Amino acid sequence: MNTSPLDNIQMHLADFKKSTSPAIQLVGIILISILMSGCQHLKFFPDLNEDLTFRDEDSQQKTQPQIENLETHEFQLADGQTVVGTIAAVNTQENDTLSDIARHFGLGYNDISRANPSVSPWTPPLNSRVLLPLQFILPDMPHKGIVLNLANMRLFYYPKKPSDKVITYPVGIGRQGWNTPRGLTSIIAKKANPSWVVPASIHKEHLEKGDPLPDVVTSGPNNPLGLYAMRLGFPSYLIHGTNKPYGIGMQISHGCIQLYPEDIEVLFKQASVGMPVQIVHQPYLAGWHQDMLYLEATEPLQKWAKDKPQLKKQLLKALHKISTKKNVAIDWEKVDQIIERADGIPVPILSQSPDLASLSTNAVLLKHPEQLYQQPVVAELKDSDWSILVASFDNEIEAQELATMLNHQGPIIPARKIKKDAGYQVIAGPFKNKKEVNSIAKRIQMDFELDVKPVKPRLISKD
Repeated sequence: MNTSPLDNIQMHLADFKKSTSPAIQLVGIILISILMSGCQHLKFFPDLNEDLTFRDEDSQQKTQPQIENLETHEFQLADGQTVVGTIAAVNTQENDTLSDIARHFGLGYNDISRANPSVSPWTPPLNSRVLLPLQFILPDMPHKGIVLNLANMRLFYYPKKPSDKVITYPVGIGRQGWNTPRGLTSIIAKKANPSWVVPASIHKEHLEKGDPLPDVVTSGPNNPLGLYAMRLGFPSYLIHGTNKPYGIGMQISHGCIQLYPEDIEVLFKQASVGMPVQIVHQPYLAGWHQDMLYLEATEPLQKWAKDKPQLKKQLLKALHKISTKKNVAIDWEKVDQIIERADGIPVPILSQSPDLASLSTNAVLLKHPEQLYQQPVVAELKDSDWSILVASFDNEIEAQELATMLNHQGPIIPARKIKKDAGYQVIAGPFKNKKEVNSIAKRIQMDFELDVKPVKPRLISKD
């Protein structure tokens, strides 16, 4: 059960069609199409009431020294240690997106978008200061095999040798209605270059959308399993790669657990058949770090949203016990703020401890790499190439957002914004021939509900 193209969104468009602006309608449709693919924690535009402490607005942040590297995946563990990693930050450069930054630094879309609510995900302004929540509280489970916390969409792998280490990766999980199951299971098989045998339920779903699938999808760029897959004891569920890497950190699959291609390759080589896999849902995590008690909170997934009052009650009870046993004073107002914010950032909660704004200001500032890992690069569009007119806008930012979203599809759809008269066009391409154009046009129509227009080459080729 694996990633599919974006779900049918016809029933969710009525509100947007009331808009007087066609451009606003279009962006609304695009955002809903992505949300309906299971991305239930996306936040595309800043809420004016959100905390804006992550912007580079003071001299301390501007003069802060930058460091080259910081560990993002693999951490040493001392006895009893439950908090690993470090809060960091990086300043954006031209053409960056939050998705590109997240992937480069080992984060999922959920991690980086929640931590930076005031930064536009697809078109962040140049030199925006982006907080990197690279500190993690380990799930409250034995440090054995693989532990997956659905609430923060993060996998923790505890190797046998050396035993004083944890390796962590962001994951994509099942969307609402196709939820990834909880419980204890194990890896029962491993397969490199897997073929995808399409389940009957997914066949039916795609037929209803007018997008029939073959019975078997062989290994390659169109295979949603990616290049590596590990079968779990839960029937029909896998841990696997993906051909849609920008869905990591979202609820986007049919229940399987997806990793970035570069992460599944490492995990596949290290994990063994028979290794236990414990899947939990723990939205509230507490842990000690350097004599300070930290709390990390994420919003419970929709399936378990009704359990939030009980989960909060259990957390407060546990914190009261810690307060009594350790004879420490907890800032209960800060606890409530962290639960309300639910941004997945560990924050100290003892009285007189630093707040989130202080953590952000003092975050380790990383030097921006010359090129973010696998950041899409769009080839030049020549007169001999086929292309597609995707949409027209009056607003440059809206045009750039759509072009960027297309560049982050899986497989990518190369696109750019072009100034045209008093407005802007989004042009996809280059494409080799009419057959490829028709295939891409169908993808855009299915995923974004846009009526696109193929554009023939200006210079006729032999093809």
